[in-house]
Amino acid sequence: MFYGFYDPTYILVVIGLAICLLASAKMRSTFNRYSRVRNHSGLTGRDAAEQILRRAGIYDVRVEHVGGNLTDHYDPRSKVLRLSDATYGSTSVAALGVAAHECGHAIQHDTGYVPLQVRSALVPVVNFGSSIAWILIAIGLIFNSRSSILFLNLGILAFSLAVIFQLVTLPVEFNASSRAIHILGGSGMLYEDEVNATKKVLFAAALTYVAGAISSILQLLRIIMIANNRRR
Repeated sequence: MFYGFYDPTYILVVIGLAICLLASAKMRSTFNRYSRVRNHSGLTGRDAAEQILRRAGIYDVRVEHVGGNLTDHYDPRSKVLRLSDATYGSTSVAALGVAAHECGHAIQHDTGYVPLQVRSALVPVVNFGSSIAWILIAIGLIFNSRSSILFLNLGILAFSLAVIFQLVTLPVEFNASSRAIHILGGSGMLYEDEVNATKKVLFAAALTYVAGAISSILQLLRIIMIANNRRR
């Protein structure tokens, strides 16, 4: 039940936002801390990425520089691993951790890691669903008719696809980090204490994905609650 313009379900949005902000702050502070710690080998993020790819027998993936801070990503369509300003030329343990993590995605792609394939297959569907979800929900809330419930249900379904995508993303990201830690420790690129520092960086990064998933779930729950109230 709603009182005037007060929406009690909005607390779910606030909680989700707070969780995301805390995770983001944790990630920034952890990365900044270990971006000031130089790795013993003197390897840059680019050097480490190229060595890791060669060790994995991957020779058709290019390593490129991309502008921005922590905009690192692997593009499976063009087979390009892009490292940001804070990673590409940096010799910090944080930079090597991020570079190795992105290499983990390239290795997942090369070996046919199933969760990554599922996530890639969901991308076009999720992009379409995300673009129309709020339009359908808005139509369902604005108009008072039987068809408005149909629009609401379709909007909830479309938004659910984005939530599913984020849930599928979690094992992909955790697996890439696990691969990164194993590679950096097993190859001798980092000493044990440096590997432990890298673990902290990648764990903090993983928390941002967990926070995003939780926030989306809370938002979906809010929409469902609003829709149920409307049906009454």
